[in-house]
Amino acid sequence: MSLSVGERRILLGHSYYLRYDPKQLARMKPYPPLATLLAASVLRNRDIGVTLFDAMLADGVGEFVTALDADAPPVVAIIEDNFNFLTKMCTVRMREAACEMIRVAKARGCRVMVNGSDATDRPGVYVAAGADAVIVGEVEDTCAEVAEAWLARPAAPLETIRGLILPGAASGNGAANTPRRTPARPFRNDLDALPFPAWDLVDVERYRAAWRAAHGRFSWNAVTSRGCPYRCNWCAKPVFGTRYAQRSPDDVAEELGQLKRTVAPDHVWFADDIFGITPGWITEFAGAVAARDARIPFMMQSRANLLKPACVEALAAAGAEEVWLGVESGSQRILDAMDKGTRVAHVRAATRALRGAGIRSGWFLQLGYLSEDWDDILLTRDLVRDERPDEIGVSVAYPLPGTRFYEMVREQLGSKQNWDDSDDLAMMFRGTYTTPFYREIRDLLHDEADAGIRGRSVLDGFDARWDALAAREAAYRSDRVPTPAS
Repeated sequence: MSLSVGERRILLGHSYYLRYDPKQLARMKPYPPLATLLAASVLRNRDIGVTLFDAMLADGVGEFVTALDADAPPVVAIIEDNFNFLTKMCTVRMREAACEMIRVAKARGCRVMVNGSDATDRPGVYVAAGADAVIVGEVEDTCAEVAEAWLARPAAPLETIRGLILPGAASGNGAANTPRRTPARPFRNDLDALPFPAWDLVDVERYRAAWRAAHGRFSWNAVTSRGCPYRCNWCAKPVFGTRYAQRSPDDVAEELGQLKRTVAPDHVWFADDIFGITPGWITEFAGAVAARDARIPFMMQSRANLLKPACVEALAAAGAEEVWLGVESGSQRILDAMDKGTRVAHVRAATRALRGAGIRSGWFLQLGYLSEDWDDILLTRDLVRDERPDEIGVSVAYPLPGTRFYEMVREQLGSKQNWDDSDDLAMMFRGTYTTPFYREIRDLLHDEADAGIRGRSVLDGFDARWDALAAREAAYRSDRVPTPAS
């Protein structure tokens, strides 16, 4: 029996609620769920009707319940934005939200599939909440095939669909067995074959109002590639892995042109792990953008060792306004321990080249990696003082499943293995210092960076603060307490 168009429908959502993350709510830089919108376009291409529940600016899970009751969908897909670093952090609060969404959908008789970094790492949690399928890896084709199977009459089994984790069969005592996996789905290489995201499903004006009220201009997101070929041993890549697939410059420029005409953002964030891995691609992209009158100022992320003069020149021509670098540490010893593959000299050269081209630089810094000591922290401080990045983001080493770093500290992990939210900054293994000390260092590094940006002497008043920390650092060493502070 075939279904009518009205019956072939799905409620598509995600569980990143900005209101559940106080730090990000204060920053107010919301982006629509890009991976979710790509899945929506693929579903539509198969004549499946899609309703979007966008959690980003919602008040809470109550709005999801309202959407469920209004739409009464037979299928719910909770597809996280796998391009957003906030989703990749796998915070406890968002996991709780996702599981609550699963439970209320199941209570209304829906079949539920989920996809995301956390669901990939801990599928049993999501299956226990009631998920009928966990999608592993790239989501678009698998989501569409599961939807087709569930919307068929009678519904088709999922065992032949690649890229799934399914609930185990119930045992004799009623308990569920270990979830079972179907064969892995091959990675997609032809990214140009994907449709553009379903922007029309988003309340664009709500995003525009939020951005302009907080920052005076409106930013939107896009992505040009998937994956990262580098192997920093703390970096989790549960969805896209270490391979690197890239869209053509023409395809990305065409998307920018359509964005400019429809959504009309003032700025674009390219959410790639690494944007434009070669200068040649960026140069072609700049030409394609110019040919379509599609130039929009943008921000992206790269690596210090890639930002040679030719690359920076091409970025400036393409419209780059800000580049974020995973600097991590000013200590070469720590960078080598991380398998980072970059040199402190690369950071200095890249930051200076960006400044010379009129491009802002942002640095991601990571405190607390294994064996980091006071002298390493001071090297990071000195690097910030010397090079004066335009902005920094400071975190602490965060062990996530699937990384070598996680395996190195696994036996030290207790019941808390994820941060509650993005401002948690808790040490979950025995680093050199305890959590409160790293939070003090974070705050002082931010103050130093702000002072340097504003042109004040970075030494004025800061040396005394560092000396005060140095005088107390021995008392904050983690070997003086029975467990890492939380």
